[in-house]
Amino acid sequence: MGHKVVVFDISVIRALWETRVKKHKAWQKKETERLEKSALEKIKEEWNFVAECRRKGIPQAAYCKNGFVDTSARLLEKIERNTFARQSSLSKERDKRRSPFVFELSGEQWTELPDSLKEQTHLQEWHITNTLIQIIPTYIELFQAMRILDLPKNQISCLPAEIGHLKNLKELNVSFNLLRSIPPELGDCENLEKLDCSGNLELTELPFELSNLKQVTFVDISANKFASVPICVLRMCNLQWLDISNNILNDLPQDIDRLEELQTFLLYKNKLTYLPYALLNLKKLTLLVVSGDHLVELPTALCDSSTPLKFVSLMDNPLDNTQCQDGVEVMESERDRQCFDKEFLKAYLEDVKERESVPSYTTKVSFSLQL
Repeated sequence: MGHKVVVFDISVIRALWETRVKKHKAWQKKETERLEKSALEKIKEEWNFVAECRRKGIPQAAYCKNGFVDTSARLLEKIERNTFARQSSLSKERDKRRSPFVFELSGEQWTELPDSLKEQTHLQEWHITNTLIQIIPTYIELFQAMRILDLPKNQISCLPAEIGHLKNLKELNVSFNLLRSIPPELGDCENLEKLDCSGNLELTELPFELSNLKQVTFVDISANKFASVPICVLRMCNLQWLDISNNILNDLPQDIDRLEELQTFLLYKNKLTYLPYALLNLKKLTLLVVSGDHLVELPTALCDSSTPLKFVSLMDNPLDNTQCQDGVEVMESERDRQCFDKEFLKAYLEDVKERESVPSYTTKVSFSLQL
């Protein structure tokens, strides 16, 4: 008996499969439309968005509007852009550190600078931090190409007079050391643009010779013992940023308006009871940070909407002055607290400046006074 061969017309088979494909595509389209209209799909999208925000540390207030999740906020894209920008910045910083013109030193194992350093007079930058170094040697005058002297968080108790020979110096950072004075010879560094003496705790004055620093745009003398704004600072005609917070100021000088270029003025944690009307003459002042705890009077015109000024009121509660038998521990804890305060405020101010738009009710912060 032979085999039976079944023969089909190929056109019949093709028509069969085309019909099945059309039905499947129609079902897919209908299912897609159903999912788009489904509340479950929206809930799933919002849940994934919230989970991603939480994973990246974004606060709930940033993506919730009136109790509803706002997935259009594009916060994740902004976070990724900021992360990429930070990574690029760190990469550039690492490349800079590899430069043969940059010297970097850190770690508490260092109690003095290496002897070989005096032979590297071609260096343009010193970055020395978190060491136990107490003295900057006098041979620093040999570094005529020096542009940046970055010496924060060490144990430096004095600066040599020879620092005045660094004619090309643009930045000097001696914050959070043990300085009690600044050498008058620093006034000979006529190209200096940035001066940071914050966090030395016992610094009470700046020498009048610093009046010669006409290129300075940034001065930070916070967390010290200044009872008034130094005269030399009032003569820095190009000054744009002045931080004299965490001192013992009782008042501001009436000629504070000499600082015509001043844009940022940080005054918080002092003993000010009023703000002078001379502040109204600072036409470029855009940011004034004060602690309202002791204020009993301020010019009402400062709150005028026509002024470019933004008020930031920090209502501080003083910490208990708990005594400790070990004076070193008190000093260290005070320095750490001051350093933390500065880092916090820095982050806050950067956040304020990054805001694209600020509602009018947050642009001005009124002072409520209880007399």
